[in-house]
Amino acid sequence: MTTNDELPILIEYEDRAISTKLSQQEAFKQAFSYLKSGDAKMCLTVCNVTLQQFPKDLNLLCLCARANIALRLLEDAKKSLDKAILIAPDFAIARDTYGDLLLIQGKPDRALKEYQNTLRLDPDRLRITEKIDRAKAMQIELRKLQQGAAEDRSATPKPRMSFEDEMAQALEHQEADRNQEAEDIYRSILKRDPNHVEAARLLARIAMDHERYGEAEIFLTHALQNAPDYARAWVDLVNAQQQQDKYDEATKSALELLRITPDSPESHMMYAGVIGSAGRHEEAIMAYEKAIALEPEKPGAFSSMAHHLKTIGRQDKAIAAYRQSIAIKPDHTESYWSMANLKTFQFDNEEIDAMQALLLEKDLPDASRVHVYNALGHEYESRKDYPKAFANFSACNQLRRKSESYDPVETETQHEKIIAIFNKKFLDQTAAEVSEVSPIFIIGLPRSGSTLIEQILASHSQVEGTHELSDLPRTMQSARRKGSVHKSFPESIEHLDLEQWAEIGQDYLKSTQKYRTDRPFFVDKTPNNFIFAGVLKLALPNAKIINARRHPLDSCFGSYKQLFASGQPFTYDLFELGEYYMEYQYLMEHWHEVIPNFILDVHYEKVVNDLETEVKRMLDFCGLSFEENCLRFYETERAVKTASSEQVRQPLYSSSVNLWRNYENNLGDLIDILQPLLIKLPKSEQPSALQKID
Repeated sequence: MTTNDELPILIEYEDRAISTKLSQQEAFKQAFSYLKSGDAKMCLTVCNVTLQQFPKDLNLLCLCARANIALRLLEDAKKSLDKAILIAPDFAIARDTYGDLLLIQGKPDRALKEYQNTLRLDPDRLRITEKIDRAKAMQIELRKLQQGAAEDRSATPKPRMSFEDEMAQALEHQEADRNQEAEDIYRSILKRDPNHVEAARLLARIAMDHERYGEAEIFLTHALQNAPDYARAWVDLVNAQQQQDKYDEATKSALELLRITPDSPESHMMYAGVIGSAGRHEEAIMAYEKAIALEPEKPGAFSSMAHHLKTIGRQDKAIAAYRQSIAIKPDHTESYWSMANLKTFQFDNEEIDAMQALLLEKDLPDASRVHVYNALGHEYESRKDYPKAFANFSACNQLRRKSESYDPVETETQHEKIIAIFNKKFLDQTAAEVSEVSPIFIIGLPRSGSTLIEQILASHSQVEGTHELSDLPRTMQSARRKGSVHKSFPESIEHLDLEQWAEIGQDYLKSTQKYRTDRPFFVDKTPNNFIFAGVLKLALPNAKIINARRHPLDSCFGSYKQLFASGQPFTYDLFELGEYYMEYQYLMEHWHEVIPNFILDVHYEKVVNDLETEVKRMLDFCGLSFEENCLRFYETERAVKTASSEQVRQPLYSSSVNLWRNYENNLGDLIDILQPLLIKLPKSEQPSALQKID
């Protein structure tokens, strides 16, 4: 029924719909945006008007039902769903929505059947497994309450009996991204019933969505104390612990999950993911093989197993596994990208055609398009078709940039504060004592040769090779919480004393212990640690810092071509890349001025041209004796996780030096920004346009 208050809105919308002839799809998008923003009434208005023109539109009928559910017009919701199911009994969205309605009405048995129907019709339906778990949990809850009522008919109902409506309301808020409202309800329930398992788990889920992983772990641990066989909660706990790099705890939780669900391939995959993240690649491969034995048509298992095969150098088996995942699921685009990311791989023509065909599919998600464009870019580059290569890299990055959050002003402001605080006087204060182990930090920008430097050093008998560790940034976050809570780095450490500097160093070494053995040196090659050079001078004075350098255009374009999992949001736009490089350059110049001889610059081109001289120079800087193994770094067997994993398993080659020249006509914006640096290079290393400038 339309109220008088809604009538002007309805008339206005009807006029607009008639004048603009909105399509069904446009109307649906508009209505859905209203519901997502919390305006269920306006969503319902749009749906009702559009359904007058398109009375059998299944999506609109289901959205209309969702709006009615949000408004507690449950009978109206049922009418819309009955009509949708009459038109198309096997429409998964209608069955899913009907399950939501039944759950809200306190009918978990019937809701469960609808959710199971949905899973059968659409196995990839978003959150359907969670809804099944939720219906089962409500079944158990109701049975407990019924049993308690039967035992004592005269007893006053427990407060838990009134939680069904509240839980349903909270779930509505959560599905509409109104997380604060949902969180308030869950916390209210837990105050009255601290042992309410599902409220604790869903509250943990909200904490996870906001990256409050420690808080989520607390809620989940509490929930599992009351329901030790709740598999869904164990899954969430594993994820929360992994996000905190708590590999030992996550492994134990994953083993509990396996105990409860030994026949679930997903449980074996989760266990494999945990131990693989901890560096136990061989064991992870075996766990993925168990998952595949349980369910042979599992593309994700083949793809994830391939990542670990690649990491330990079994390239042929990795490629075979990637291809198997595509054979099972032709649009498994991550596998195409992963093969291209080997850098030493070439696709056959049939695979090129398959990727091109995928791009023609209108429903292909942007994330999948990003994978395909990047893979094609690398393939065309390997075929020396540079115009096609750049076109694909550019298309990839235009899409990827939309999903990244990056503010260049924020970067510039932070660097200015670092330079202001870490002046010579500040850095002259007494540093912490020298530790027994010496970390070697390889810093710089991505794609500047840091993996090659790490492989050379890790070939030395006294050096432990790890990978890109997140421990130093996390240690700095911890120091921030202990000190100036409301300030970020670098203000958060401006007033630390000697004891606090020592604590930062000790916390970092303790945190990284799990990655290393008893060797006196270990490598941490996280490029972005260059902002912490001043911190290391005071907290770990015996640390060694090597700055991986490369021709600015090769460095920047190398980053532009690389599709990073996370952490480098500035690399998807050439203008922003150039600005970031200049900021990095200014900060490195500052470090060389205020802490001279503390950082060694190593140029990739010099390493390629004169390996032995540069190796001896690096080893001497680190206080290490020369060993021939460092010259034969490509023979060193170790896990390498980065995109250069296959390249560093080969002898040095010079084909990637000055690769930027093949793309010079496309790099105008980048060249303009980097001009102050490029004009200082020898003429032979400058772009053609700059060589003409006197």
